[in-house]
Amino acid sequence: MTIAKYWNKFTRRRIWVRNLVQIFFFALIALISVNHTLAESGKGIPFLSSASLHALCPFGGVVTIYQYAVSGTFVQKIHESAFILMIVGFILAILFGPVFCGWICPFGSIQEWFGRLGKKIFKRRYNRFIPAKFDRWLRYLRYLVLAWIVYMTAASGSLVFAEFDPYFTLFNLWSSEIAIGGLIILVVTLAGSLFVERPWCKYACPYGAVLGVSNLFRIFRIRRVAGTCKLDGACDIYCPMNIKVSDKTIVRDHQCISCLECTSEARCPAAGTVDFVAGAK
Repeated sequence: MTIAKYWNKFTRRRIWVRNLVQIFFFALIALISVNHTLAESGKGIPFLSSASLHALCPFGGVVTIYQYAVSGTFVQKIHESAFILMIVGFILAILFGPVFCGWICPFGSIQEWFGRLGKKIFKRRYNRFIPAKFDRWLRYLRYLVLAWIVYMTAASGSLVFAEFDPYFTLFNLWSSEIAIGGLIILVVTLAGSLFVERPWCKYACPYGAVLGVSNLFRIFRIRRVAGTCKLDGACDIYCPMNIKVSDKTIVRDHQCISCLECTSEARCPAAGTVDFVAGAK
């Protein structure tokens, strides 16, 4: 059995499988973050890691690449583990696309969970508040955010994004490490999730911008078979990133997060029409 077929079989009930994976990583990061705070006062849980979030974030590896290449050292607060996680993230992205975004990232998950409330409140209006002509261009803002962060970090040698990072703020609400900038962005993002699905992921996430490029050359791709497509739009409706899957043969959109919600095993009513396959062209 090929890897793609095994993956499709494993995720045949992928809606709940993905939910479980998301809950697991959200709970894990939350516990480690709490334990980091407890460990500082000598009350940490022995069997649980007490690492800081900076050591667990793969984007930390991205922003320290320049300094590591120039001096062989890491940006302040960034640990070797972040560099290793960055490499793992890149390998996963080359193979399967941005699965980190769609399956693992706790901040992406909490936006989805807030979005479910938004869907109940606004129903069909949900995710349609921003006109498509503006939405299309707003999605490139995250590349500007990425460029600014990489430049400022390289120029200053410090982790400037920590002051604005909503992910770091979310898991440090009980500590004194949070900054007002990060808190404001966190509140705006979660509030925005009631109107737009995954607003941070779509418009501002610098790590999502990095991983999104992998959709152009990833090995395992999402493919739509036009001959069996019923064109009912289910794949478009359920895509959290608003990608119009129904008019594509291969999904190469830079915003795809490999959540696989559009596939036949999850949402598409026509068997074998939207699949996760290797080497598709």
